[in-house]
Amino acid sequence: MFLAKIYIRLKPTVNDPQGLTIQGGLKQLGFDSVSSVRAGKFMEISLDETNEEQARAHVAEMCDKLLANPIIEEYTFELEPG
Repeated sequence: MFLAKIYIRLKPTVNDPQGLTIQGGLKQLGFDSVSSVRAGKFMEISLDETNEEQARAHVAEMCDKLLANPIIEEYTFELEPG
């Protein structure tokens, strides 16, 4: 059993309107030192796998096929024994 911690973020060249909105809100609240915000997604997925290599392959396939849009997003993940 493994726990996958998946981080999905927009590629640096893609505009991030959500991040800009968050940045504006933080500035309105007085956090003037915030110079930029990039929003992303974080997911935890439990896998009933016994082999770490196979678990890594399955997580990468999930990200490529559904969880991340490869045109505008990039992802990284960590696996922890569960």
